[in-house]
Amino acid sequence: MAAEKSYYMTLEGKEKLENELHYLKTERRQEVVERIKIARGFGDLSENSEYDAAKDEQAFVESRIAQVENMIRNAVIIENDNDNPDVVSLGKSVTFQELPDGDEESYTIVGSAEADPFEGKISNDSPIAKSLLGHEIGEEVTVPTPGGDMVVKIIDVK
Repeated sequence: MAAEKSYYMTLEGKEKLENELHYLKTERRQEVVERIKIARGFGDLSENSEYDAAKDEQAFVESRIAQVENMIRNAVIIENDNDNPDVVSLGKSVTFQELPDGDEESYTIVGSAEADPFEGKISNDSPIAKSLLGHEIGEEVTVPTPGGDMVVKIIDVK
């Protein structure tokens, strides 16, 4: 049997997943069951698009429940590395500047389960995070991008 993938996340990220799982199991599942009941009332199931859509939605919800349960079961909680506060690691926020004269950008490096670039949270699997992890304030780091390599300087780590 293959080893299951670990999902790195903060305690906050795990709580978010637990809340989503609770919602999916208690509310969303019931909503979909009701849609299926209503669609059955429309008659012939072989030509009933409402029924097909409801069944597809049910499959999606059940798939998401299984996925979230797996992520929670294999969660590895990220704890800040207080041994060296200047080193970029999971769970920390890093501010860097693209060289030679780019703007400063800040991101929190989290596990892929809770990555959300719109909230400033990037996955530890992303090219930027992979390049920055383990480096310290003041270091210049090369980040591979589809448009070519980018050099950044780490300004701050929190």
